[in-house]
Amino acid sequence: MSDARAQNRAFWENEELKLDERVYHAMWPGGEAAVQRLAKQGKQPVRQLIQKLIDPGTEFYELSRLAGFGMHYPGVEDVPCGGIVTGLGKIYGNWTMIIANDSRVKAGTYFPITLKKHMRAQAIAERCGLNCVYIADSGGAFLPMQADVFPDDGHFGSMFYNMARMSAKGLKQITLSTGGNTAGGAYIVFMACQAVMIERMAYSFLGGPPLVKAATGEVISAEDLGGARVHTQISGGADHFCRSQDEAVEKVREILSLERPQELQTHRYAESPPQIPVETLYEELPAKIHQGIHVRNVIRAIADDSHFIEYKKNYAPGRGDNIVTGKIRLKGIPVGIIASNGLGIIFVEAARKATEWIVRCCQEKTPLLFIQSSPGYMVGSESEHMGIGKYGADMVRAVSCAQVPRIQLVIGPDNGAANYGMCGRAYRPHFLFSTMRARTSVMSGRSAAEVLLSIEERKREAKGNPMSEGEKQAFRQQMIEKYDGEAHPFFCGARLLNDRVLKFREIRDWLAMAFEVSLLKPIEGPAFGNLRF
Repeated sequence: MSDARAQNRAFWENEELKLDERVYHAMWPGGEAAVQRLAKQGKQPVRQLIQKLIDPGTEFYELSRLAGFGMHYPGVEDVPCGGIVTGLGKIYGNWTMIIANDSRVKAGTYFPITLKKHMRAQAIAERCGLNCVYIADSGGAFLPMQADVFPDDGHFGSMFYNMARMSAKGLKQITLSTGGNTAGGAYIVFMACQAVMIERMAYSFLGGPPLVKAATGEVISAEDLGGARVHTQISGGADHFCRSQDEAVEKVREILSLERPQELQTHRYAESPPQIPVETLYEELPAKIHQGIHVRNVIRAIADDSHFIEYKKNYAPGRGDNIVTGKIRLKGIPVGIIASNGLGIIFVEAARKATEWIVRCCQEKTPLLFIQSSPGYMVGSESEHMGIGKYGADMVRAVSCAQVPRIQLVIGPDNGAANYGMCGRAYRPHFLFSTMRARTSVMSGRSAAEVLLSIEERKREAKGNPMSEGEKQAFRQQMIEKYDGEAHPFFCGARLLNDRVLKFREIRDWLAMAFEVSLLKPIEGPAFGNLRF
C-alpha cells in the first residue's frame, strides 16, 4: 500500500470514529440513568423493542440517526436522534417501516425536527408500499414552538393524514402504545388499523386528567380515563389488551403474520461479492475533499463481481468522462449508474451523456444510482455558448421526470446545480445517503468567501471605509468556516438533508437494501417533458 493510500485509510477511519461518537450520543440520551428510569416503569429502550419486533437474525436499518443536534430551539440545544427512531426491518419476511418515540428525549415530545423525521419515514413507506408500525410514547407537541409544529401542512396533523391515506391504499398502520398519548397525539392510537395497548402503561385521551378537572371538575385517574382496559373493553378505540411490552410486541408480529409476501418488481440475478472489496474505498477516496477521484474503482468496489458495463466510455475524453455511466448488478439487482468522476465538473458533453443514459434506463425500467462528487456545472463564455445551461436543464428535467427508483450517494463535493442534476434532496430520490466525505452546500467555503468578499468590499468602498488586508482575511476565514461547517455531513444530517451518513464499508449493503425496498412497487412507463436538443 502506498503512503498516500495508507494516509487516506487512516484519515477516513478517524473520521468515522467521530461519526461513531455522534451516533452514540444520539442512541443513548441520558446514558444508563435514563435506561434505569425506564426499567422502573417496566419499559425497555425503544431499540430493544424494535429488535424483538423484527425477524430474528435480521438487521434493523435505522435512518437519520444524526437528526436534531445543534437545533437551537427555545431552551433546547439538541434533540438527540430527533427524539424518534425510524427505520426498516423485516416482519415475517416483509419490509416494514418502524416509527418509534424515544421517551428518553424530552418525554418523546415533537419538535419541528421530530415531525420532519416522522414525515420522512411515512413518505418512504407510502412511496415504497410498506406497512407501518408505530411504537407510541409521546408527550405531544413542543408547546413553546406551537406555531412551528401545529397548524401547517407538514406539522402535527399531517402524521394522521398520512396514516389515513396509507390505510386507504391497503398499507397497514399498526400502533403499539407503550406510554402516554395525549391530545392530538391520541390519534396515533385511534387512527391505526389495529392498536395494541399495555395495562397500566399505555394511555390515550384527548384531554388528560388535569385538563378534565379544569374543564369539567371531574377528578379521574389516567388509567380510568383512557387506559388500556378503557379503550379495549369500553370505548373500542383500541383492539388488543396486553400486560407487558414483550407481549405487545408479539401481538404486533401476530397481526402482521398473514400479510401477503412482498415481491421484487424486477429480475434478480444470483448475488456474487465484488472482486475488489468495499474496504478498499478507505484507501481509494482522497482525504482532500476537492481532490479528483477515480470513480470506476468506487463502482467496482460495490458491484457484483466488480463488473461494470460502461456506456460511452470513450466519448469526449477529459470532458464527457467527468460523468461515468453504465450498469452493474448490486446483490443481483440490475442498477444504472450516473457517477461523478475526476474533479466532477460537469461539462456540456457530460450533461448530454447523463441525460441520454437516464432516459435509456427509464425506457428499460432500470433503477438509477447517482454517485455524487461534483462542485457544479462548468461556467464561462465557452460553456455558455455551447449550451451548458440548456443541457444542464435537460439533465435536471430527466432526473425530475425519471419514474424508476432513484438513490443518491454523496462521496464528495455536492454544490450548486450539480446537486440538482445529480438527484439531490429536492428531486425526491427514494433514498439519499451521505458519507463523511460529503459536502453539501450552494458552493464551497472558499468560493463563497470570494463572492461575498467582493460584495462586502464594494459596500465598504461606497461608504468611504475600504477594508484593510487584515479585515479581508478575517472575513474570508469567517465565510469559509460558515459555509464549510454547514456543508458537513453532521450539519446536514442534523437537519435531515440525508437519510443516513454511511461508513464506506456499509455502502454496498445499504444500497442493496434501499434498491430492494424501492423495487417493491411496479414501475410505470416513462414520460418526459420538453427537452432541448
